[in-house]
Amino acid sequence: MLTRRHLLKGLASAVPAWYLSKVEGLAFPNAPLVAGEPMATGKFKPTWESLAQYQVPNWYRDAKFGIWAHWGAQCQPEAGDWYAREMYDEGSWKYNFHLKKYGPQSKFGFKDVINEWKADKWNPDQLLALYQKAGAEYFVAMANHHDNFDNYDSKYQSWNSTRLGPKKDLIGGWAKAAKKHGMHFGVSIHAAHAWSWYETAQRADKKGPNAGVPYDGKLTKADGKGTWWEGYDPQELYAQNHALSEGSENTGNIHKQWNWGNGVSVPSKEYCEKFYNRTVDLINKYNPDLVYFDDTALPLWPISDAGLRIAAHLYNSSMKRHGGKLEAVLNGKVLTPEQQKCMVWDIERGQSNQIEPFVWQTDTCIGSWHYNRHIYENNEYKTPKTVIHTLADVVSKNGNLLLSVPVRGDGSIDEKETAIVEGIASWMAVNKESILGTRPWSVFGEGPAIESAAPLSAQGFNEGKGKPFGAEDIRFTTKGNALYAIVMGWPTDGKVRIKSLRSGNTALKHSVNKVQLLGHSESLSFTPTGDALEVTLPNRKPSDYAHCLKIT
Repeated sequence: MLTRRHLLKGLASAVPAWYLSKVEGLAFPNAPLVAGEPMATGKFKPTWESLAQYQVPNWYRDAKFGIWAHWGAQCQPEAGDWYAREMYDEGSWKYNFHLKKYGPQSKFGFKDVINEWKADKWNPDQLLALYQKAGAEYFVAMANHHDNFDNYDSKYQSWNSTRLGPKKDLIGGWAKAAKKHGMHFGVSIHAAHAWSWYETAQRADKKGPNAGVPYDGKLTKADGKGTWWEGYDPQELYAQNHALSEGSENTGNIHKQWNWGNGVSVPSKEYCEKFYNRTVDLINKYNPDLVYFDDTALPLWPISDAGLRIAAHLYNSSMKRHGGKLEAVLNGKVLTPEQQKCMVWDIERGQSNQIEPFVWQTDTCIGSWHYNRHIYENNEYKTPKTVIHTLADVVSKNGNLLLSVPVRGDGSIDEKETAIVEGIASWMAVNKESILGTRPWSVFGEGPAIESAAPLSAQGFNEGKGKPFGAEDIRFTTKGNALYAIVMGWPTDGKVRIKSLRSGNTALKHSVNKVQLLGHSESLSFTPTGDALEVTLPNRKPSDYAHCLKIT
């Protein structure tokens, strides 16, 4: 395994002196750099080597399907993801949208969007009841995004939803509803990147009537006298009292700087420690079963060990709450093989092309991460069929699916989204035994879509780039003495041919005795041949989207 010195080599220009000194001289001491939340002690230490002791809890291995509310103040304009960054990118469609809806960014910035967000139609109990009906075993709520606004009663961040905007404890409400409906509860945390993500707010228009007038990203507490935000410091939200990253004028450069290299402006020690304190405070208050980080490996790695300390705290505190048993899940992205032993690898908007040795997760969305009215109006949501096909493919490869259903600024979901979730629910009502509590078979599947599968790009982003699934595509799962063959379409001749179950296949340990179609009461006739196990389907489809054969 690489040493910390090796990991930092080549990033010297991006790593601050205080951090290099800390790495080489103190080797990541357990104590935080400044007073704040103590790290829970126990089996896990804040090192990659210690975190490699991690074992995925059985509840998560069995759950397979979760639903996510990627919901925050950026949903208020209903203009899609990364609004609080791109609204300051002159000439972009979000910039123009903001200018038309709210006025100049120098007078009405994202802080003012927060003030408009009221979440007056939010009913977490109603939404969680729907998601439970759809077969989701866990639910994840966004605790903060790159916009740096905490959606909970935050001890360390004044810009939070109990004081401003909705003036409600959103995470607390979600957690209560999840518990009521018997679902495991998780939180997603994205705020580590606010430092560089908000750099667009330091700009000014280059042309037009407001040319040269700075946006609101450099405002201070003193500037708030007589405003609605008097007494609050915009720098606590925007974190822009620093020099810009190299190439910051190119808004797209942030993607190559996501892992805190390539000329990014490096956060201060105080910023890193505040992120640690905010996150540990969140964990201590709400006891989530799952923590999702939208970061390469862990937040602020490798410029800080804050993420390592948070991980150790999560695992140790989970063990203390559960009588010595680790029940927590931690999701991270772009993990090395060694890091995949330390947490659950998350792939964004994409899937692995093989059975993975460790449990992993796909996270995707039926629309835009933050609610986008254009997607609603243009009927661009994923269909229930696409979701079910993704779920079957992911589960066959030892993965879980975390599906985001975009929430409007008012806290509701639209009728088209409701119909999609209900479509998933109708399929799960018949076929969930082929998903929940299953494990991969010796092969994950067969069919034409395998040959056309697209490779992963960065943290994922390969969904929808291969050949669409059809009736010849099959995905396998197992549970007990049953093998499930999930057929991704209804064959025109009414016969399913499973090549992996052909006669003489040495991978088969037992002969086939019985074949059932979930949702159909009678056993099906089948014929083993040298080419395939040929199964004759009934005349009626018991469910839509995909059809599950239970083979014993």
